[in-house]
Amino acid sequence: MLQREKNGLKWWVFANMAAFPELVHGFSTRRGGVSGGIYSSLNLSTSTGDAEANVQENFRRFCAVLGVPPERVVKGWLVHGRDFAVVTEAHLGRRMPQRDILLTNRPSVPLFMTFADCVPIILYDQEHQAVALVHAGWRGTALRIAAAAVHAMTTQFSSRPGAIIAGIGPSIGPDHYAVGEEVIANIEAAHRRPELLWQRRNGHFFLNLWAANAQQLTDVGVGNVEIAGLCTACHLEDFYSHRAERGRTGRLGALVMLTKETFH
Repeated sequence: MLQREKNGLKWWVFANMAAFPELVHGFSTRRGGVSGGIYSSLNLSTSTGDAEANVQENFRRFCAVLGVPPERVVKGWLVHGRDFAVVTEAHLGRRMPQRDILLTNRPSVPLFMTFADCVPIILYDQEHQAVALVHAGWRGTALRIAAAAVHAMTTQFSSRPGAIIAGIGPSIGPDHYAVGEEVIANIEAAHRRPELLWQRRNGHFFLNLWAANAQQLTDVGVGNVEIAGLCTACHLEDFYSHRAERGRTGRLGALVMLTKETFH
């Protein structure tokens, strides 16, 4: 990934998508906002108790550096499932209920989700000018949500998996994600060669969510997959981590938008 900075705000973009001027995307860090305490400083969600005024100002700042009007942004209402919503201009400014996959082929329709260890995934089809934003925790990963998002793009927009560019963003890494028997059983049932997804240390199993979602993407024919390799639990100076901070923390944001028209 490539780091960007403007007006004191830092964010990341995928190297394999940065060369496409028609695609706006970014992953926030915790730098550049107005929140204090455990939310310091660019928290993008009120779900853990931060003041709404702070979150709104942080969101305005994040949208500003990406050149996106915040009132247009369409947000996901995340439930750790694999259902998708096709987003159009009719949904601008709304939250899509109970959807962990948002898709659009409409320009100037920004898609946004929040994260604090779960895996953000962006899919971009240059041929058909379509994008997807995906929220993949362990439950979504066990439901093969990355593969489901590719399938949704093929059915909704006639995307060819081989033409899709994919990015797996900052999230909890395999060194920090110890899991129990329920997670192990569900992941093993859903993945080819699950032995590639585990590390075992001191009697504990550690899950590699990056590899699990990358495996799903390659299984369905996506060849261009960038893995950020940025662990939210390792880098608390830049990221929020629900696990490392025991739930007392803020939320990062991922945004993606197609552009081929100007705002009015």
